[in-house]
Amino acid sequence: MATPAQWVAGARPRTLPAAAAPVLVGSGAAAHAGAFDGGRALLALGVALALQVGVNYANDYSDGIRGTDADRVGPLRLTASLLAPAKQVRLAAFAAFGVGALLGLWLVALSGQWWLLAVGAACVAAGWFYTGGSKPYGYLGLGEIFVFVFFGLVATIGTTYTQVGHITWPSVVGAVAIGLVACAILMVNNIRDIPTDVVAGKRTLAVRLGDHKARRAYVGMVAGSWVLALTCVFASPWVLGVALLGLPVVLLCIPVIAGARGKLLVPVLGGTGFYELALGALLGLGLAL
Repeated sequence: MATPAQWVAGARPRTLPAAAAPVLVGSGAAAHAGAFDGGRALLALGVALALQVGVNYANDYSDGIRGTDADRVGPLRLTASLLAPAKQVRLAAFAAFGVGALLGLWLVALSGQWWLLAVGAACVAAGWFYTGGSKPYGYLGLGEIFVFVFFGLVATIGTTYTQVGHITWPSVVGAVAIGLVACAILMVNNIRDIPTDVVAGKRTLAVRLGDHKARRAYVGMVAGSWVLALTCVFASPWVLGVALLGLPVVLLCIPVIAGARGKLLVPVLGGTGFYELALGALLGLGLAL
């Protein structure tokens, strides 16, 4: 039986800062448009965090029952390690998705944009079918596309839209930048897991590209997000604060380009998540100011 601490570890708390980043950018864009709403921003944050936890537990369950996590480095896997019954992990995923759905319903009711319920349902479905179902899209190399759409575009622009009532160009540019970092997190995670994924038949984009090209793709995503975020200086000169992240970007890319493997990529994975949070904070604050 898993302990409370192990359930917390199974939720992969290191991924949560990345879930907050799009909300920070979207709220900053809303403030730039003169329509920031703290209550709606907090609800959007709650939705993002709940969905991220739900996705993490869903992946733990689905990969665990398929045997994909049988021999893998990185965060604790509740299902694969037999610390918790698979049904309990699945229930935890559904519970987290349920919390996100309720908070999302509240947010939609405040905004009056009821069509967003369909978007919310699509977010939950995307979270589950990443590794769940008979043909999970994460096993087909489509994970980065869905991460970019839902954890970049939808999360960021949606946060702005529920506060402002329309889409603004800084929210779109910020959404693309954040989406690229979210893809980079998934990419470096999958670069680390290429050996085990090949054996398990999991054809992630990293597996399809091959080790060398996947590493170059990671660098392009991280560097591209930084450059793109800086273009928001045309909306607010305070966005120049994003330039401070230039050195961290280089430090993240060096071990990837140098060929770090296995456990040596775990710090890069965590660092990329905190880079996304820092980018979201600096970009959001810059737009707000």
